[in-house]
Amino acid sequence: MSDSAIRLLMVEDSPSLAEVYRAYLEGTGHEIHIAANLKEAFDAYNANRPDVVLLDIQLPDGSGMDFLERYGEAKNDAAIIVMTAHGTNEIALEAIKKGASDFLTKPFDASRLQVTLENVVAKLRLGKKVSELSDLERDGFSGFIGRSTAMQAVYKKIESLATSDATAFIVGESGTGKELAAEAIHNSSRRHSRELVAINCAAIPTERMESELFGHVKGSFTGAGSDRIGAVGAAKGGTLFLDEICELDLNLQKKLLRFIQTGTYRKVGCNKLQIANVRFICATNREPLEEMKEGRFREDLFYRLYVVPVTLPPLREHREDIMQIADSFLAQFCTEENKSFSGFALEAKKAMEQYLWPGNVRQLQNAVHQMVILYDDNLIEHSMLPDYVFPGDLEAGFLPAENGVNDQPGAPRNLTHSAVVPLWKIEKDTIESAISACEGNVNKAAGLLEVAPSTLYRKLRFWKENQDSTGTK
Repeated sequence: MSDSAIRLLMVEDSPSLAEVYRAYLEGTGHEIHIAANLKEAFDAYNANRPDVVLLDIQLPDGSGMDFLERYGEAKNDAAIIVMTAHGTNEIALEAIKKGASDFLTKPFDASRLQVTLENVVAKLRLGKKVSELSDLERDGFSGFIGRSTAMQAVYKKIESLATSDATAFIVGESGTGKELAAEAIHNSSRRHSRELVAINCAAIPTERMESELFGHVKGSFTGAGSDRIGAVGAAKGGTLFLDEICELDLNLQKKLLRFIQTGTYRKVGCNKLQIANVRFICATNREPLEEMKEGRFREDLFYRLYVVPVTLPPLREHREDIMQIADSFLAQFCTEENKSFSGFALEAKKAMEQYLWPGNVRQLQNAVHQMVILYDDNLIEHSMLPDYVFPGDLEAGFLPAENGVNDQPGAPRNLTHSAVVPLWKIEKDTIESAISACEGNVNKAAGLLEVAPSTLYRKLRFWKENQDSTGTK
């Protein structure tokens, strides 16, 4: 794959549409091969080894899903963009699960095709660069701590983004370090000498958000006593970090899309066009595809922003890093609080490594800070841990107190084999009860459970897809 042109396989059974799509890409220099059915698609793929496949789902001799089954993302180096008819987003989402990189809903215009193709190619090139990077394992990177495989992948993705202006879309639960990732991407980029301006879309009232984003002129509304430059103007030449992007009002999403497309915007109360060149980094603790499906995130804005996803793993998925991170926080807070702790006692380590840390690294940071403030000794002992951290392998699963089990933190848990309940069952019952108590409001239930809404959506979808006829896992 060259720096500009790619090998594109277009699988489209309508000759007239195939020529229209070819015309859309005229002048790009791409090498385009066209297949009219599934058999031709398989033959053309094997003969030409394309970089990108533009794949129609409805074909005269089969389904594009059959192509995905054979050549999905995990099984080959090509990126696959599926084309579906209007109103068939369920099929498109199923295609994404099977390994498609993106999808287009027919009919689409030249701009939509070009933007989608550019985004997919950007991800493809980044993936190749990541695979080419050194396999050197690092204890940390640009503020992150951890030597696990999961964190090594994060480091490499951030490092690869340094050479590009592609939009980074950071996805992760609360407390996993999304703002730290944004800072790392900016500081590693060629824009590092300019401003990184962060704006939290969830923390600013809707009526103030446009002014915060684009600025305003004096007197444009009640309370506007002076001109305001806005986040876009402040980030000119640098990076604009839109945290919790899925919380942005739909009307403002439309205005943001216009700015992304044209590079121009208007301050509130001013008709004069302003120009700003910024690099976008977005973040959310939700599932962006689900938000788009539910109509809370504009599809066209999604295509513009979801270029290179950076997924931050929850702490429970890289537990081997817990004590390295805790040791770093301990040293930091001992210096700040003038305390003399040198480490953690063995029982304290075991309990911390077994705890699920629903609040992730932020919760771990707060726990260590709390212990340093409240106690003073050579080692952090088990008795000093916050009440919510208790011994016992949580992955085994235990019955609640009404079944005769003492559930006080640190209490012995003597169970017979028949009394042990699988963790997935306890977790499923707890989540479903919380959602029921919140009258079906998943986001509210997630808040009460202290986990990200995306976690609940993902688990609910998994249980639904894996239940058998009796309704069990």
